[in-house]
Amino acid sequence: MAKWTAKHEAPEPLEGPVVATVTGGTILWFALFVVQLPFYGWFADRGQLWWVWTCAAGGFLGLIGIWYVRGREAALKRHAAAAATTGQGEQGSGGAAA
Repeated sequence: MAKWTAKHEAPEPLEGPVVATVTGGTILWFALFVVQLPFYGWFADRGQLWWVWTCAAGGFLGLIGIWYVRGREAALKRHAAAAATTGQGEQGSGGAAA
C-alpha cells in the first residue's frame, strides 16, 4: 500500500474574534446553569442531574478558556510587534547600505 501525500498545502488557520466567542459561550453555559437551578428537584426526580452539572462544568471550563485565549491573543500581538520592529530595522539598514 502506497503512502498518501497531500497534493495541496494546508490553508492558513482562520483567525477571528476568539476571545469574544469563548466569552459568549461561557456566558451561555452559566446562563443555562442558572436557568436550570429552579428545576433542580425536577431533574433529581428523573435522574437527569447531569444536565445541570454539565452546564456548570461548561461555565467553569469556559473561564479557563477565556484565560487561555486572552493569553494567546496577547502573545500573538507581542510576536507581531516584535516581527514588525525586527523587519523595520532590517529594511532601514538595507536601504542605507544600498
